[in-house]
Amino acid sequence: MDIERLDIDWDYVVERLDRILDLGEEYLTRLLSEYQLDPTIFRDYIAFRWIQHQGNGYLAEVAHPDLTDHDDLFGIERILERLQRNTEQFVHSYPANNVLLWGERGCGKSSAVKGLLKLFFQAGLRLIEVQKEDLLQLPQITDLLREQPYRFILFCDDLSFDEQEPGYRELKALLDGGIEEPAGNILLYATSNRRHLLPERLSDNLDGQEIHPEEALAEKLSLADRFGISLGFYPMSQQIYLEIVGYLARQRRLIISGEELNRAALSWAMERGSRSGRVARQFIDDLSGRMAMAGKIAPLSS
Repeated sequence: MDIERLDIDWDYVVERLDRILDLGEEYLTRLLSEYQLDPTIFRDYIAFRWIQHQGNGYLAEVAHPDLTDHDDLFGIERILERLQRNTEQFVHSYPANNVLLWGERGCGKSSAVKGLLKLFFQAGLRLIEVQKEDLLQLPQITDLLREQPYRFILFCDDLSFDEQEPGYRELKALLDGGIEEPAGNILLYATSNRRHLLPERLSDNLDGQEIHPEEALAEKLSLADRFGISLGFYPMSQQIYLEIVGYLARQRRLIISGEELNRAALSWAMERGSRSGRVARQFIDDLSGRMAMAGKIAPLSS
């Protein structure tokens, strides 16, 4: 069929499509405005995402959560111990703190948080991923969760604010400075590449208000201070990096000498310009693929 010869009123088609999209948008908005939480989802699932739409939102179940094992994380044992202790206090209904994990990329910040779910989900812990732009809906999220018989960690990955970006003052109030009493069964765990969540040099004009340098510093510190525990992740040593590489290589049953493995891993890290757990995994993924093609991986046991 030659579509160019068909007599089609394209303006009409576009108009109808726009109308269909508008109706779908109206329907979705109405559903979200009437959304009521089904408490049974916390029995059947342990991880969730908060989905926002035009000022409303809902919890979406994560059918296959990434249950990281803390035993697979190297070089951050003290951080994991403190994170586990705070979370254990929380799941047992004892006082605990919001946590900020900051520092180098790829060194295990997100994995450290996700690994808590494997340790504590049987004690009632549930993990909810919340995007930065959705943090202003924390009161709505809190209303849904406050009366539930579970303990909730709201997980915000890669949290930071640019100089002219709104929202950080609202986040401060929602963490512990608002008029509403904080929910005892909810904590916020956030990761960031920035220690203070704001740029190192704050603009002299912040939200349209002139501020002095000392006030700018206070603004930066006050947001991070809302997290009772701040855990720093520093550049990874070569020794730890190679330990991770060796551990992953043994898991994959790669047939390669330690000397050759280390030499290739260091070359890979040099090309990437960094050493981290993420870089080690990427190296092993590449090496595993190449060696599998060459038949140099031992068969896995059933």
